[in-house]
Amino acid sequence: MISLKDFDALTFDVYGTILNWEPEIAQFLADWSAAAGSEIDQDELLSAYDRVRQPLQKHRPTWLYPEVLSRTLQQLGNEFSLPTPSDKLEEFAGIAATHKPFPDSKDALNEFHTMGLKLAALSNIDDASFEKVTAAANINFDVVVTAQRVGAYKPDHAHFWAALSDLQALGIPKQRVLHVAQSRRADITVANAIDLKCVWVNRPGHIFGRTGHGAEASIPDFEVDSLASLVVTLKAN
Repeated sequence: MISLKDFDALTFDVYGTILNWEPEIAQFLADWSAAAGSEIDQDELLSAYDRVRQPLQKHRPTWLYPEVLSRTLQQLGNEFSLPTPSDKLEEFAGIAATHKPFPDSKDALNEFHTMGLKLAALSNIDDASFEKVTAAANINFDVVVTAQRVGAYKPDHAHFWAALSDLQALGIPKQRVLHVAQSRRADITVANAIDLKCVWVNRPGHIFGRTGHGAEASIPDFEVDSLASLVVTLKAN
């Protein structure tokens, strides 16, 4: 069990934990495929997207996220023999700036702040997209670490050390930090590796981040199905 008295800060995986990105990506890919007369299953496209994107982030860590998205769609087009006109590549490159929060996200983040917790974002995203999407959602963090800032994509540990350093500067040591994430691959595996307490937000029906890079063997300290559930758990203990 986890208890509020044990922590002074929460660090977050943003996309998939706070922002509900999978439906918008799935719809884009389905519409793109259907427009080309293809009948590829939507789940197959979504899984292929998750699979293709990871190596691009690993091997091209200095690419900004819109470039990663554009290259991912181009590679999917090659794989499934689907056209990738420039307007579609440009549209998909900007999709990370338009995702909406889960219904519980904003209230939960406000509750965490009310509890006196500092909040940090660790996100595989570029600065501009992060600023746009969080401004639209009216959500704020005390510490922000992006892929652009550290020149790497999770599961690279650089995100975590940067956030922990920023929190240490605020007087919060690592042992008083709880990491909260949906992605086992990008987040829970790293939390395990650096001995950081973590919560897996296992949102029903979501598939990203469950496989690869040791995700299947990762072990969260606690599991919830939403941020609202985490609020209840922390308040109860």
